[in-house]
Amino acid sequence: MRVVVDLSRCEGYAQCAFLAPDAFRMHGEEALMYDPKPDDARREQVLRAAAACPVQAILVDRLEGQDAPVEASPS
Repeated sequence: MRVVVDLSRCEGYAQCAFLAPDAFRMHGEEALMYDPKPDDARREQVLRAAAACPVQAILVDRLEGQDAPVEASPS
């Protein structure tokens, strides 16, 4: 799995860091740090975190030639 965050779009709400702290974390009050290739065991957590982003700045792709990119949709 590959994660890409549009940092110019990110507003620092930190919903992703709350829902998937192993993949996303805040550095200071506004800077988001993230793991671009989190472990597949965290897929559900990462997808929930991406879906919770108020500005939809997180894109999650599958690697290894599997299907097309998966965009998180609000649940």
